[in-house]
Amino acid sequence: MSVNRQTYTLPEKLATDVNTSLQDWKKNGKVKRLWQKDAALWTGADEDKWLGWLDITEQQLENIDALKDIAADVKKAGFKNALLLGMGGSSLCPEVLRMTFGKASGYPDLHVLDSTDPAQIKATEEKVDLNSTICIVSSKSGSTLEPNIYKQYFFERVKAKVGDKEVGNRFIAITDPGSKMQRVAERDKFRKIFMGVPSIGGRYSALSNFGMVPGAVMGIDIPKFLKNTNKMVDACGKDTDATTNPGVILGTILGIAANQGRDKVTIITSPGIFDLGAWLEQLLAESTGKSGTGIIPVDREALTTPDAYGNDRVFAYLRLESEADKKQSAAVDALAKAGHPVVRIVLPDIYSLGQEFFRWEIATAVAGALIGINAFNQPDVEASKVETRKLTTEYESTGKLPLETPFFTGDSAKLYADVKNTAELKGGGTLTGFLKKHLDRTGAGDYFALLGYITMNEAHEEALQAIRLAVRDKKKVATVLGFGPRFLHSTGQAYKGGPNSGVFLQITCDDAVDILVPGQKYTFGVVKAAQARGDFAVLAERGRRALRVHLGKDVDAGLAALAAAVNEALA
Repeated sequence: MSVNRQTYTLPEKLATDVNTSLQDWKKNGKVKRLWQKDAALWTGADEDKWLGWLDITEQQLENIDALKDIAADVKKAGFKNALLLGMGGSSLCPEVLRMTFGKASGYPDLHVLDSTDPAQIKATEEKVDLNSTICIVSSKSGSTLEPNIYKQYFFERVKAKVGDKEVGNRFIAITDPGSKMQRVAERDKFRKIFMGVPSIGGRYSALSNFGMVPGAVMGIDIPKFLKNTNKMVDACGKDTDATTNPGVILGTILGIAANQGRDKVTIITSPGIFDLGAWLEQLLAESTGKSGTGIIPVDREALTTPDAYGNDRVFAYLRLESEADKKQSAAVDALAKAGHPVVRIVLPDIYSLGQEFFRWEIATAVAGALIGINAFNQPDVEASKVETRKLTTEYESTGKLPLETPFFTGDSAKLYADVKNTAELKGGGTLTGFLKKHLDRTGAGDYFALLGYITMNEAHEEALQAIRLAVRDKKKVATVLGFGPRFLHSTGQAYKGGPNSGVFLQITCDDAVDILVPGQKYTFGVVKAAQARGDFAVLAERGRRALRVHLGKDVDAGLAALAAAVNEALA
C-alpha cells in the first residue's frame, strides 16, 4: 500500500499565501523542529510535553505482542460483545473503527457508550448480553467523571450476572500510569490493564492503546493497520521537505485559511468512512479553538449548491476509493469550480484509515502553529467540568440541583438564558417569536450550533438535522450539531474558547426513565442536567449568543413542536 493521495484546489490568494508559508517552513527547518518537539513553534509553553504521538506507531509495532495477545484472549474466551466505556479521545476512535470495520467473525461486537443520558445507557445495555460481554473502561486521566460512573454502574450490573469472583475478569482498563483508574482496576482484579503514554493527549491518542486495544479486541488486523499507517508517518517525517510533506501541506492550508477568515472546515466523507468526521471534529476543534480564534469543524452537514455557502469555508473531501459516491464527488467538483477551497483525499481501503489519523494530527499541529495557539491544551473544557462538578457536589449535599426559572413557558417548551441573552431576546412573546429573535442574531461568518442533551438515536438525529439544514439554507451560515455530553469532550472547547461567531441553541429534556449511580446520591439524569447547565453557564460567561429550550418527557413530540417553531421563525 502507498500513501493516501491528497490534492487541492485553492483560490489564488490562499494558494499564494500557502506556498509562501511552506517556503518559510522549508527555509527555517520547521518540520525538523516539530519532530524535535520545539515548543517555540507554538506558544513556547508546555507543547514539548505533548508530542509523544509522533512516534507511537513505531512503539506499538515494537510491542505488538500485547495487542495480538488480547485479541487472541477475548476470541478464545468467546465473548460475544465488547462494551467500550469512555469519553472524547477515549471513545471517538473506537467508534470510528466500529462503524468502519464492523463485526469480525469470531470476535466480539464492539459497542461504545459515551453518554450520561439514562435512556441511551439503558438502550446500550439492552444491546449486549452482560453474561458474555467484556467491558473496556477507557480513561486517560482516570479521574474523568463519566468513565468512572460507567464503571460503577456496569461493574454492579455484571457482578449481578456472574458473581463477585468472576466480575473483575470481565473488565479491561486503558489508562495512564499511576492514575486513579489504574488503582481501581488493580483493586477489582481487572482481566488486563493497558497503559497510555502520558505525553499523548486524548485527542491525539488514536494510534496508542486507547484506539488500538479496542481495535484488537474487535478483530482488526492491528499489525497490518499500523504498518500501513507507518507509510504516512514516513511521508510526514522530519527529513521530508515541507513542500511535499502531506501533513504539513494540509495543516498549512487549514491554518492560513483560518487566518484569512475561512475558519469553517466542512468535512465530507464517503458513506463507508462517514464516522471519521466525528473524530476529526474533536481533533480540530479542541486543538485550535481557543484564545478567541481557531477552526470550527462542520461534520454531517449534507451538501447543497455552491451559492449556499459563504466565503468562510474550506471543504475537505475524504473519499473511499472502493466505495466512490458519484453524486458526492460531482457536488465537490461544483464547489471547487465555484471558487471554494477544496482538499481531496483518497483512501484505497479501510486499512488506510490510520494514515488519516496521523496526517490530520500533523496537520492540526501545524495549523495550530500558524494560528498561534497551543494545539495541545483544552482550557475551556476544564471550565465546563468545574461548573458541572459544583452542581453534582451540591446535589450530593442537598439532594437537589439549584432552582432555575424559565423566562418563558408555553408551546410545549420552557426557555432559559442568562440575564444578557434574556434581555437581547426580550419581546419574543411566543416560542416562535423568541426563536426568530435568536436566529436573527446570526450574520455573515457566524455559525449555528444545535446542542442536544437528549438520547442520541436515529430519530433524534434526523429531527435535529432537519432543523440545522433549515437554518443553513435560510441564513446561509455554517451549522454544527452535537449530542451532549459527548460534544463537551470534543467540539465544546471551540464553542467556548474559539471565535465568538456561534449562535447556540441548547436542547434539554425531562428524562422519562432514570438510573441511580451506584455509591452516589445522584442519578445519571442529574449528571446530564448538571452537564447541560454547566455547559450553558460557561457559554454565557464567555459572552456567547445562547438560548436553551427545555422539552418535556415526550422528546419526540417536543422536537416536532420545536421544528415547527423554527420553520415558522425562519419564514
